[in-house]
Amino acid sequence: MTEGAQYRQAEAGKRYDVFHTDCPARNVVDHVTSRWGIWVLISLRSNDLRFYELRESIHGISEKMLSQTLRALVQDGLVWREVEQTTPPQVTYGLTGFGRDIGEPLTELFDRITRQLPPYNAA
Repeated sequence: MTEGAQYRQAEAGKRYDVFHTDCPARNVVDHVTSRWGIWVLISLRSNDLRFYELRESIHGISEKMLSQTLRALVQDGLVWREVEQTTPPQVTYGLTGFGRDIGEPLTELFDRITRQLPPYNAA
């Protein structure tokens, strides 16, 4: 795999300037922190999921938004996509090593938030 912003190396000894509008790392940050990007990464943290399993795990996301979010995360190298040649085709998604690296602190943040909130009353 040669696609994805993580493979475009900054010059030796230099870091990406994420505050510059043309920085490729900025696009990855935008995709990860988008409305749905974080939920996709958290949903894939434990298991690889098929498209519809992923959609059902993220309440409120439309098929269109899930498709767009997955496309961006695959292009960034955070998520892999595998198509099984069946009728209809079955598409499975999972986290790459880079996606797991990025997902760990997001999962920790998610877990901290849910531990600190008062008990949930489903009334």
